[in-house]
Amino acid sequence: MKPENKLLEIAKVFFKLGLFAFGGPAAHIAMMEEEVVNKRKWMSRQHFLDLIGATNLIPGPNSTEMTMHCGHERGGFKGLFIAGASFIFPAVITTGLLAYIYVEYGDMPNIKPFFFGIKPAVLAVIASAIFKLGKKAIKGTELAVLGLIVLVLSFLGINEIIVLLGVGILGAFYFYTKHKVSTSSKSIIPFLFINLSLNGVAKLTTLNVFLTFLKVGSILYGSGYVLFAYLKVELVDTEWMTNQELLDAIAMGQFTPGPVLSTATFIGYQLTGIWGALAASLGIFLPSFLFVLILNPLIPKMQKSKFLRGFLDSVNIAAVGIMIAVLYTMAKETIFPDFIFEWRALAIAIISGILVFGFKKVNVMWTILGGAALGYLLILM
Repeated sequence: MKPENKLLEIAKVFFKLGLFAFGGPAAHIAMMEEEVVNKRKWMSRQHFLDLIGATNLIPGPNSTEMTMHCGHERGGFKGLFIAGASFIFPAVITTGLLAYIYVEYGDMPNIKPFFFGIKPAVLAVIASAIFKLGKKAIKGTELAVLGLIVLVLSFLGINEIIVLLGVGILGAFYFYTKHKVSTSSKSIIPFLFINLSLNGVAKLTTLNVFLTFLKVGSILYGSGYVLFAYLKVELVDTEWMTNQELLDAIAMGQFTPGPVLSTATFIGYQLTGIWGALAASLGIFLPSFLFVLILNPLIPKMQKSKFLRGFLDSVNIAAVGIMIAVLYTMAKETIFPDFIFEWRALAIAIISGILVFGFKKVNVMWTILGGAALGYLLILM
């Protein structure tokens, strides 16, 4: 395939994912795995796993950074930027339009009925990815034990980046010692940190909006769901916006497809209009492009080093363990919201599971859309 055709293919794949990627990072990665590994054969499942493991070690939105890694594998430097931009674009545009409605009319459109069936459908998609990635990640009893340890630590509420690094280091030394391989590998995981110390800035300008979100994008670990804690300090405590306005913005990021960090677009528009939306979006996503650009060329070196291979294998099984914990939490919140049994959600989850596991040629996009349609119909009953 010609390079220009590859770039167009990358744009189409990740734009489509950006339109239908509901449910958070675990769901996004599951849908990505279906597209780039199962359907298009861009890479092996093992390499996809290695990319997940490496992505978990750098700040920023994991699923968005995975799109960049996949784009780089298919189309090099240009593919990295095209994949990331294509995935982000639908979320930024959708969230920006909702921000305009919110600012103009002072209220949120009631879109919950349209999303009732999406979350249970996403549960089936995540479960399918865990099954396939887990089979590849469990290469022996030791890794299976490490996965169980991660699962227990996740349920205990231990910070996921601490778990990933801890298990990675433990596994690296264990397998290095076991195989008695002589190596002098140096750490090649880039941990970049930007501290702009913008707290206390009284004047609200578009430049300050950009710098604030650049800071958040540079230090955000643990996926977009911990975004609220970061933004509360940066925006509410500095009196740039109220707590309720921030909650509404986070809700919009959850409801729209694509990365949750598109919340930045909503907030930027609230603060300084269209230029604020652009500044916030650029600021929060720019670090991810830079981090992946630095990290991606180093992954083959990690794969060849026996010490770092053990590290990466351990991080991979840890990532699968964390996905299982996320699936459990999502299932509990979806099927037993506020401790009330939601039979409609369970029915959609079961039907989606049958489609995903029983009819492997059915694209996961149709499972998501089918779940949304079925959920809407059940709401009307």
